[in-house]
Amino acid sequence: MKTAHSVRVLGREISVRSSAPAEKVQAVETFVNDRLQEIGSALKSGDAQLVLTLALLNTAEEMLDLRSAKESDRALDTRAREIIERLETT
Repeated sequence: MKTAHSVRVLGREISVRSSAPAEKVQAVETFVNDRLQEIGSALKSGDAQLVLTLALLNTAEEMLDLRSAKESDRALDTRAREIIERLETT
């Protein structure tokens, strides 16, 4: 069941609904704000839209890298299981 949570991003309070526990919602809020602060402090302009866009692009890149690594891990795991099966049957 989804519960309403209040989060603050870029000084703006936003109501979100999530089935995640409050601690996880808080962790996501902290992650987002930390990322925005990190990117915002590296920019000369304080353009919130630019900060949000760059944060989204950086986070998407990290997520795609993690997906790729997970797929590689799965492929290695499958290959290792195949080798173990062959060793056990010989």
